[in-house]
Amino acid sequence: MNGLHKRAWLGLIVVTAIMGLVIFLCAGTVQYWQGWAYLGIYCGASISITLYLMKRDPALLERRLRGGPAAEKEKKQKVIMVFASLGFVASLVVPAIDHRLMWSSVPYYGVAAGYLLTVLCFSVIFLVFKENTFSSAIIETVEGQKVITTGPYACVRHPMYAGASLLFIGTPLALGSYWGLLAFAAVLPALIWRLLDEEKFLEQNLPGYREYCRKVRWRLVPGVF
Repeated sequence: MNGLHKRAWLGLIVVTAIMGLVIFLCAGTVQYWQGWAYLGIYCGASISITLYLMKRDPALLERRLRGGPAAEKEKKQKVIMVFASLGFVASLVVPAIDHRLMWSSVPYYGVAAGYLLTVLCFSVIFLVFKENTFSSAIIETVEGQKVITTGPYACVRHPMYAGASLLFIGTPLALGSYWGLLAFAAVLPALIWRLLDEEKFLEQNLPGYREYCRKVRWRLVPGVF
């Protein structure tokens, strides 16, 4: 096992362990089937994508491991990523506390919809990785990068963010909480701020991106935004 693979597996283990601790400590119990099911889906999807990148695109895996607020080059992007990270934590914490205090009760079909949205999120992310080897975890351009106009990029300019939006909606429902959806409402302005700033950066630093924006009108949701 090479160093890149070790880092990837260690990162997955750490993230999954932290998510599990946050969910079950905040819920005050391990008898929380929605939490176990969600962790299983999240972990299974993450492992599948990681295995794909290890085999097919290790350079992209390397770029994806360099994520988070500290990795961003611009101060405002560091701030945005802090808000985004806190938003994801809130999407776990609030539903878990909701479960503990019984603020709301999502029916089985609503929980199932949350699982489906989580799977769809990772499916979109997989399609993005398959189509775009340049999809870094931070806002940057690399040598030889070109504008991607096929696959999900033919529908919206930011399919990765569209997929992330599905996760922010699906996670609270999967964990059996309506109140957790407030985390998505809170993080949405930061998400939009990030993608607008990214577009400005790419227009200035990636040849052909301005023409791509004229061709593909929608940023996140076709017909809406």
